[in-house]
Amino acid sequence: MQKLQDYWNARSGQQRMTLIAAFALTFLAVAAFAFASNRTEMALLYGGLDGAQSGSIMAEVEKSGVAYQVRGDSIWVDAGQRDQLRMTLAGLGLPSAGGAGYEILDGMSGFGTTSQMFDAAYWRAKEGELARTILALPNVKAARVHLAVPTGRGYRREAAGTASVTLTTSGAAVDRTQAQALRFLIASGVPGMTPERVTVIDSARGVVSSGDEMAGADREAELKRNVERLLESHVGPGNAIVELNIALQTEAEQLTEQRFDPTQRALISQESEETTDQSTNQSGGPVTASSNLPEGTGDQDDQSRANSSETRQRSNYEVSRITREVVSQPGATRRLTVAVLVNGVPQTVAGGEVTLVPRPEAEIETLRELVASAVGFDEGRGDVVTVKSLPFAALGEDGTLARRGGLVDRLEPNGLIRLALIGLFALLIAALVLRPVLRARAQGAAAPLLDGSGPALPAPDLPEIPALAALSMAEPEYEFPSLPAADPVARLRELMRERQQDSLRILSGWIDEKEKA
Repeated sequence: MQKLQDYWNARSGQQRMTLIAAFALTFLAVAAFAFASNRTEMALLYGGLDGAQSGSIMAEVEKSGVAYQVRGDSIWVDAGQRDQLRMTLAGLGLPSAGGAGYEILDGMSGFGTTSQMFDAAYWRAKEGELARTILALPNVKAARVHLAVPTGRGYRREAAGTASVTLTTSGAAVDRTQAQALRFLIASGVPGMTPERVTVIDSARGVVSSGDEMAGADREAELKRNVERLLESHVGPGNAIVELNIALQTEAEQLTEQRFDPTQRALISQESEETTDQSTNQSGGPVTASSNLPEGTGDQDDQSRANSSETRQRSNYEVSRITREVVSQPGATRRLTVAVLVNGVPQTVAGGEVTLVPRPEAEIETLRELVASAVGFDEGRGDVVTVKSLPFAALGEDGTLARRGGLVDRLEPNGLIRLALIGLFALLIAALVLRPVLRARAQGAAAPLLDGSGPALPAPDLPEIPALAALSMAEPEYEFPSLPAADPVARLRELMRERQQDSLRILSGWIDEKEKA
């Protein structure tokens, strides 16, 4: 302990601060390693659960006595007991996959259950089963299914029902193919429902349209890519700019048209009537028995006969009529406009300078026909396709320099704060540890070296010490550094400051020899 105290007293103030800082850092490092080694390793149990499911799971975890932590919407437990805890929770039906399914019907008894209650429970169970099936998708975190199926009892006409599916994804959007599959899933699980009557809703992005109901922006992007690919194959990449706009039908419209053609007629009915009239007049004596005899056998008296025949025909014609009924649904294309700008072609003028000139009209007309065919041009609908050739603006020789965001622009405020704390800690370490060493080196470099060029100083009158004489005869265990040719006392003091360990060892040897003497 005395040696430690002597060693501490022999240190300067800066050296004492360096020792304290080194001891503190070592202590903190040992404490951090000890804390890390004794700390319980946590593993994710479940994440992304809603409040009701998280509360049920936390209650069961507390009953089991396993250490857990709640980090946001995730539950972390001891890594060594996570798998066993998952098995235990699965046996209890946690976390529950969607709402209740057909098990709702198991708790219903035949007594006291009306038909309305049974129907409500049945459709509720149907919604829960469909939600469980949808949750099997990898990118779906939560799902709710709502069925609106009207009852068809009595003389009421059976009406088709509707359904809606609300999805909460884990980040990946629900595409049209997946939405169409969900429509067929719901339509297949509900009697009398068609896929067109099912709506799929993404909680973050809104209604998901199917492939047959492409949104206007998606249709515009697809047509634009087709036109650009067609033009770039001829004019080259970057030499054609395409802008396309589709005006969609936003409301349902029903148009009924009826036309009459007076130049054409159609026979709709025809009536024919034929009339025949035959009469005979006879004059003579009184009526006798011979009057009833056949002709020619009786008395031949004066007779007159009359025959008439009449035929009538009536025909009914109607003017030709055409009736057309057109139904326009929302999402149909009402008008299409396309604007295409094509870069010019290089041409060498008289002075040898190369300039861009517009393309020929024949080439522009050909490109216009290609664009019209690619976008489905319909003149009767009012579509417009414009193709022009103009020289593009040329960039400078050096081009344009894109602004690059520096490290400060790419870091978040928390990252900047962490960097500032790390820099401050590094400066503190440098001030406590490196400053004394650098200061000692600076003092040694400032003093002149011993090269023999200085004036010779007389040797100091020192008393002869036997220990020093014996030490000078022995081979030194270390090599003294070159000292400046200045005051011997200052040289000795500087040597003792730089070689403290060696100086203490020499003094200890002197003291031991003196005691022996």
